[in-house]
Amino acid sequence: MTLHAWWLFAVAVFLLCGTPGPNMLHIMTRSIAFGARRSMAAMAGCLTALVLVLAASAAGVSALLAAWPRVFDALRYAGVAYLIFLGIKAWRGAGSPLDVGSDSLPATWSAARLFRGGFAIGISNPKLLLFAAAFLPQFIDNASPRVPQFAILVATFAVFESFWYGVYAAGGRTLARSLTRPALRRAFDRMTGVIFIGFGLALLRVRT
Repeated sequence: MTLHAWWLFAVAVFLLCGTPGPNMLHIMTRSIAFGARRSMAAMAGCLTALVLVLAASAAGVSALLAAWPRVFDALRYAGVAYLIFLGIKAWRGAGSPLDVGSDSLPATWSAARLFRGGFAIGISNPKLLLFAAAFLPQFIDNASPRVPQFAILVATFAVFESFWYGVYAAGGRTLARSLTRPALRRAFDRMTGVIFIGFGLALLRVRT
């Protein structure tokens, strides 16, 4: 991989990672509810899922999903169901009080639970596998060893993704100050629910 190819990849991924999506929305809502620092467990879950998906794509799992469309469909429907579930949960919980003032997580919201939630969001989108399969190889030099090149691309993706997690978490913490009013919080939660449901319905259109 040439330096020029890496720069092109880095710019494209930086812009791509900053685009609002399920991961970023999840990080922002966790930051609003628990604060930016305590939302790091959710960030770790999302990032772990992202790295696993990218590594799996580089290893050829995406080609298997394309060859076995029923498996892809099963994963897709599971992702759709989970995103819609989150949307309904956000809508039904609209207006619930924020919990950003204490130094520890509530007993029902352990760091492990936040990590699992973030991981579920990240892993529930099989679209990422196919995207990675189509996107990453364009920056690979077939005349050089492929594994180190894929490792560099995945690491670059992870760094920029982490950067944008921090940006969205900071934005969520700032937004939380405005959401202490029940009416505004209710409107935000319902908007969040609609967006999650929209992501889920959009995933229904994904095809192998």
